[in-house]
Amino acid sequence: MSEDDGRAPVRLHSRISTDGLDRTPHRAFMRGMGLSDTEIARPFIGIVSTYGETTPCVGNLDVQAADAHAGVSEAGGTPRAFTTISVSDGVSMNHQGMKCSLMSRELIADSVELVMRGHAYDGLVAFGGCDKNLPAMMMAMVRLNVPSVFVYGGAALVGQLDGRDVSILTAYEAAGSAMTGAIDRAAVDRLERAALPTIGACPGQFTANTMAMVSEVLGLAPMGSAMLPAVDAKRRGLNRDAGRLVMEILRNGGPLPRDMITRASLENACAIVAATGGSTNAAMHIPAIANEAGVRFTLADAAAVFERTPLIGNLQPGGRYYAQHVNAIGGVAVIVKELIRAGFMDGTTITVSGQSLGTVVAHARQPDGDVVRSCDDPISPSGGVVVLNGNLAPDGALIKVAGLKSLVHEGPARVFESEEACMAVIRARAYSEGDVIIIRNEGPKGGPGMREMLGPTAVIYGQGMGEKVALITDGRFSGATRGMCIGYLSPEAAAGGPLALVRDGDRVRVDARARRIDLLIDDDEFARRRAVWKPLQRPTRLAGAMQKYAEQVGSAHLGAVTHDGAAEWPYEEPVE
Repeated sequence: MSEDDGRAPVRLHSRISTDGLDRTPHRAFMRGMGLSDTEIARPFIGIVSTYGETTPCVGNLDVQAADAHAGVSEAGGTPRAFTTISVSDGVSMNHQGMKCSLMSRELIADSVELVMRGHAYDGLVAFGGCDKNLPAMMMAMVRLNVPSVFVYGGAALVGQLDGRDVSILTAYEAAGSAMTGAIDRAAVDRLERAALPTIGACPGQFTANTMAMVSEVLGLAPMGSAMLPAVDAKRRGLNRDAGRLVMEILRNGGPLPRDMITRASLENACAIVAATGGSTNAAMHIPAIANEAGVRFTLADAAAVFERTPLIGNLQPGGRYYAQHVNAIGGVAVIVKELIRAGFMDGTTITVSGQSLGTVVAHARQPDGDVVRSCDDPISPSGGVVVLNGNLAPDGALIKVAGLKSLVHEGPARVFESEEACMAVIRARAYSEGDVIIIRNEGPKGGPGMREMLGPTAVIYGQGMGEKVALITDGRFSGATRGMCIGYLSPEAAAGGPLALVRDGDRVRVDARARRIDLLIDDDEFARRRAVWKPLQRPTRLAGAMQKYAEQVGSAHLGAVTHDGAAEWPYEEPVE
């Protein structure tokens, strides 16, 4: 973005807290932090991270944020560091704590909004490093619509054990294998100690890396930032550049986040998910980001892109490779350039650099043919994630088909009202080949919090039953989930969706080729069951964050958001 393109410089919101006689106490607070006259006169830039000791995904974001802090100072700004929460999907998995994970996405976005608006900062550099705080930071950026740069903290390096690559998914599935006696506890212990050798997010194409790719494709993050490992020394320079870049955007008056969130860029984001066999969670996070810009983008919109985009990334969990391997062949730009070449992505959308997406990837390498294949020779002609409809999912449900050997399953329903009830049966291996395992009342309202079901799915896979049963839920799945697993089913059971009407023994058919999921009962029986249905009564009342979330959250097919979108803020000029 050049200074002579006609765009006016962005107004400095911070002047409302620094200028005028009645701002004397405000400036006194700033001097109490050691700021000089020069620093108070400069633009104030928020540097936010989710650094903490809650998960390795965010364990070095303080160091990375400090580099951006220095970059802002060098470029003539006054950086103001702050932090917000992060809930580890890994540590909260498979118990009640997982209800806090998706809730944290909203709280993170809200907390960044409140600090930025409460202090009237002029710009933002946001660091995320775990599944929910990536979309949360992007949501906050779009909501605020001030000069902003997003930086993903990077993935961990892949573990090595006995000459093979291992990751946290390998550890989950090993636990299931141990339950069957296929491996012993000593082998599981060795794997546990090798699975995550460095700081950083999970290295597969799970939710964190999927949303990191999305951040580049939406234009909110610098191209080349997403796949660089968390421990790579090049991150020091990348983060300083992010600090300098936000100051350049401020001086030039843009591009601002909402300039980048358009229907075309959102479809591009869905294309990168499909082309890499990415996390099903992206189909809920992308509509949530769209909502912040006032753009209605649904699960059905995502489905249309998934349907037309070829799978070309040979990435875990459906494929072989990890984030560091994508970085080694040239990063996300390689995939984007190939998708643009083949007509599956729009290269005209704007990026944080001020250049078009096509321009920033113009010099990227060609696909290597192994980690990433050409669109002319795809792994699959359609994306790795598809949306199912049918009488069980009028508003849609998601399944990751990347790596699946069979796309059709029909069997008797085994119905559970919670993840815990289901896990007790799975641990005891008290289910049969061909079953359709249903976990309901785990949706956004019903959970509340829409827990991920990586615990059940990984253990089932480890028990050798990954494609011998189907698992259906109105909860979520991890980006590491694989097998015949259908989630995000909308409308959810707690809202009276058809999943609430399924009974043990009912025949259920999943046909991913036909994009359908159906309860095989006639319309009259459907009507009889609906007439007598009552919401499940939980044994304990809700309070605190869960009560507020359950009362506000919307359907998963619209992003499970908690506000109407396109928020504005009535900034006022100081009066002398």
